[in-house]
Amino acid sequence: MRSLPRTFATISAIAALATAWPTLAAPAASAAAPLDQSIPSDLPRTARPSHYQIEVTPNATDLTFAGKARIDLQVFTQASSLTVHGNGLKVASAQLIAAKGGKSLPLTVAADDAAQTLRFDSASPIAPGAYRLDITYSGTIGTQPSGLFALNYPDKRTGKDTRALFTQFEAPDARRFVPSFDEPSYKATFDLSAIVPANLMAVSNMPAAREEKLSGGLKRVTFATTPRMSSYLLFFGMGDFERTVKKAADGVEVGIIAPAGSGDKANYARDGLAEILPWFDDYFGVKFPLPKLDNIAAPGSSQFFGAMENWGAIMTFERILLLDPATTSPAEIQDIYSTQAHETAHQWFGDLVTMAWWDDIWLNEGFASWAADKITAHFHPEWDFQLNGVDGREGAMAQDALPTTHPVVQKIRTVSEMEQAFDSITYEKGQATIAMLEDYVGADIWRAGLRSYMTKHAYGNTVSSDLWTAIEGAGAKDVNRIAQAFTTIPGVPMLRVQSATCKAGQTSLALTQDAFSLDPQSRGGAKPLWPMPLLISVGDAAPTRHLMAQKTETVTLAGCGPVLVNSGQLGYYRTLYDAPSLTKLTQTFGSLKPIDQYGLVRDNLSLSMAGYQDMAAGMNLLSAMPANASATLAADTAALWQMTYGLLEKGPVRDRMGALISRTWSTRLQQLGFEPKAGEALTDTKLRAQLIATLGVAGDTAVVTEARRKLQALATNPAALDGPLKRTWLDVAARNATRADWDLLRQQAGKASGVVERQLYLSSLGRADDQALAKETLALAISGTPDATSASQMIASVGSVHPELAFDFVRANQAAVYKLVERAGRPRFIARIVAASTDPKMEGKLKTFAATLPADEAKPVVQAQTALRQRVATRPTQRAQLAAWLAKSARR
Repeated sequence: MRSLPRTFATISAIAALATAWPTLAAPAASAAAPLDQSIPSDLPRTARPSHYQIEVTPNATDLTFAGKARIDLQVFTQASSLTVHGNGLKVASAQLIAAKGGKSLPLTVAADDAAQTLRFDSASPIAPGAYRLDITYSGTIGTQPSGLFALNYPDKRTGKDTRALFTQFEAPDARRFVPSFDEPSYKATFDLSAIVPANLMAVSNMPAAREEKLSGGLKRVTFATTPRMSSYLLFFGMGDFERTVKKAADGVEVGIIAPAGSGDKANYARDGLAEILPWFDDYFGVKFPLPKLDNIAAPGSSQFFGAMENWGAIMTFERILLLDPATTSPAEIQDIYSTQAHETAHQWFGDLVTMAWWDDIWLNEGFASWAADKITAHFHPEWDFQLNGVDGREGAMAQDALPTTHPVVQKIRTVSEMEQAFDSITYEKGQATIAMLEDYVGADIWRAGLRSYMTKHAYGNTVSSDLWTAIEGAGAKDVNRIAQAFTTIPGVPMLRVQSATCKAGQTSLALTQDAFSLDPQSRGGAKPLWPMPLLISVGDAAPTRHLMAQKTETVTLAGCGPVLVNSGQLGYYRTLYDAPSLTKLTQTFGSLKPIDQYGLVRDNLSLSMAGYQDMAAGMNLLSAMPANASATLAADTAALWQMTYGLLEKGPVRDRMGALISRTWSTRLQQLGFEPKAGEALTDTKLRAQLIATLGVAGDTAVVTEARRKLQALATNPAALDGPLKRTWLDVAARNATRADWDLLRQQAGKASGVVERQLYLSSLGRADDQALAKETLALAISGTPDATSASQMIASVGSVHPELAFDFVRANQAAVYKLVERAGRPRFIARIVAASTDPKMEGKLKTFAATLPADEAKPVVQAQTALRQRVATRPTQRAQLAAWLAKSARR
């Protein structure tokens, strides 16, 4: 186990801290007031819940469940009906009983499927007061991860197919499980009980308070009452599970719950959770308020999410929770840690303090992403995890620079808009904005503000301005001003360095603020003004902070030398240097810090690809990366070479790029060797995987030959590829697969002993360059043989290589494909499939498809159409400039 942070180094230190936790205000026992008019709602605001008592009886075989719900609520105005959320639920009976006793009021129900609501009508008026709403109902268990759903998987001990149940309620799907006030501001406490087979484990947010043996081989499991929380955080799971536990340093029991037979594959995650939880206790200044925190491994996958932060009962798909030496890649080992850190951070940012409405969902996701990177870098400094922030920034800007972008704080009013809110703007731009603000105000002030925010708003709901008020209350300046701009103004700021002049030992910078856009047609006209926190370094001097609040400014700094504006790479903006300044940075590139090297390369490649400068500017920096760069930086750089290779069409130019990549990176791979070495650093294993992937894509003969050899060995040894590079070698082999290779991969999928391994083989089928094999993969996906989540992965894999083929197949077989994808996620699924397309004809196809959808559902497709238009417009120039750069490089 990795040593705990210094704050929690000893048990005696824990004891000393135990009295230091702030006393949180106890959540109200009953609803005190109707929902404020400032908070959006689908419901009429006539009532508010305080407590749910739910009993569920699932039938995993028939995929149905029976439910009983008792909802304690307060009615505020006289009404003839009560309206709650319900989706796909059939109500058998309902009655309303006054809390003080008396005659019950029978209710009749009317369902509004479009609004996803249930209206309970009373023959006599319902007077203001406290009541209990009793409902008997039933529902269906789905096969996609929303509501209460089932996952089928091979038993790890016997190989026989088995089934487990899980819930996924974010954003609007608790209403599939129980009639409820299914909005984040309607917080309440929950008592959940479940009648389940006696030989299975039932799991929820709280520990089981008691179990009762029932007839027919069943038992009733009743869980302890939850804290006051939003409905989307409720969790229920049932299956043949095992649990491994550990006491964290703060006394909370942490556990990993996994399919039986998982054994020590859960240990890495369990030990990580035990060190993550108390670190967040200390950082946020509020101890985790539940008696246990479980993370439940769900076999299978989703196209749209990897884990969910249910309070006290995180759910994570197995691939990024259980460490299997036979299949888990080095990148996935890091993902296990950082994903768990993300979901644990949510236990405070999202669960304890929740956004008032989905407009501010970034308060959950942006902060959890930022906190996850922070704690991962703390416990694993050897991973150089700060580079991950640069990748996040770039991912956000790729969407934020399109005309179809939206602000971080966005207007959300429909269920479809809720589902689509979980994108790179919410996560990565939110994270980048937070990192920039923390760096600007200072880590100590930032943490003091967060602690104040947590204490004040515990068990409540907030909007973004509540956070800025807390940060400024801790002593920060200009936070509200900067944050408002970066969270409410869509788009990417761009700083133009017009000139850098050195005179008498001082450098004078002429700076102009602009906006970066991937759409040339939108680059004219008025631009927003962002207060931009700059951190500028000149030569070897310490960086200087400057808040740029005007469109054009001149900044004078001490010292002379190359000028780096976004020193540390925490500013959310692009920097377009004048040619002399960029030349100086390129010439002295090797002396920069790794974070600045990587950030500068990524920034300039993006500027080049968008047409703000020649591709040579970005490629010169990429080529300047030192050969002895750290393993993490080298891996990230190799991935960028792979990306530039992917810009080119098959032909002589791409062949020259492939040869250059082989010359650049094959020596580093030879030094590492094809096989992992005992005791080597995880970053070296990850670098090896990336080099194999990059060289394999570029057609390096040695790598492609080795991948074919390893694949063919599977015919006689099913474990021939086992190890941390299994996914990597499969991808390379699958890309170059023959018909015989494809058949072998399919056979291995049928023999796989676990769902992760099976999906690994099935998804690799779709990566074949051969179109005939890609077509067979698509046909197999809808044949009924793979499970739904595996099948949708196969189609997406084909889309990554043959986007036009995959799109046409989906449209031609829409009914069959739609059975594999949850309804709310279908537009995003289509957008993902065409993300690599450069076919001009695809734009018309997407436009036609978008016209078949309601406007709020069509947004992802419209975004994909816009991104495609940009790729089609810029790719010819990119290719021509890369060809010229390669020709010039060859003459050097």
